[in-house]
Amino acid sequence: MKKRKLIAVIICVALVALTLSLALTACNNADPKDPHTIVVGASASPHAEILNAIKGKLKEQGYNLVVKVFDDYLTPNAALDEGLLNANYFQHTPYLNTYNSQYETDLIAVAKIHYEPFAVYGKNVSEQSYSDQKTGRDILIPNDGSNLTRALFVLRDEGFITLPANADPNVNLTVQDIEAAKGNAIHAVEANLVALTLEESDNGTIAVINGNYAIQAGLDIKNALGVENAQGEAAQLYANVIAVKHGHENDEKIIALVNALKSQEVIDFINENYEGAVVPSFVL
Repeated sequence: MKKRKLIAVIICVALVALTLSLALTACNNADPKDPHTIVVGASASPHAEILNAIKGKLKEQGYNLVVKVFDDYLTPNAALDEGLLNANYFQHTPYLNTYNSQYETDLIAVAKIHYEPFAVYGKNVSEQSYSDQKTGRDILIPNDGSNLTRALFVLRDEGFITLPANADPNVNLTVQDIEAAKGNAIHAVEANLVALTLEESDNGTIAVINGNYAIQAGLDIKNALGVENAQGEAAQLYANVIAVKHGHENDEKIIALVNALKSQEVIDFINENYEGAVVPSFVL
């Protein structure tokens, strides 16, 4: 058993290394050390879309913004730590803190830009069924520490599980921390695979899906069965941030990037394009 586990770990590390290698090759045509170039790693939607919306604004200030799209949550932090990005934009601070602790990196958040409410979607599940049947369901959630924790709190608030009274959203939980699953089967899978797994699941299955992956999967938050409370603590705790390697937070181009993002143009872009699936995390 230990041998199989070791082989699985080696394969996982090799896949991450291969992904990073391919990503870094793609970055070779943009030099993050160029004082007039800002290379930012981002998830495809909404992060890269928001960044592309400010390219003209930064161009006016003499900066060429290069957006590198990643489809996972590990590679953009690895690339940032290696100095092949100036910044990245895809994660919230709890995830960043977990990554730093796990990989002994020193990446920091420099600005909160937007918040994506977690939402619950179902495979042929009506609103009435969702409301009436809180037991006996297969439930999919993301498997990384901070997002798994966040999903568990959503499921608690929606009535599918109970958590210990002292459960803290700032402290990572696991499925073993569920106090009562109420007959539901909780399945933790890679965050970028939750939407696809739901599509391939049996009728009646529900899933708690990250906002960016829900958008990429074509899911409309207006059709969600349940939505994280955007007025609660989650809106600030899970705001998506611009992250940089420690020591670069005061670089002129990082300041320019943050200022361009924290603008009325970005507020308008978000409100006009995402209809509540993305919410600005700053005020002017």
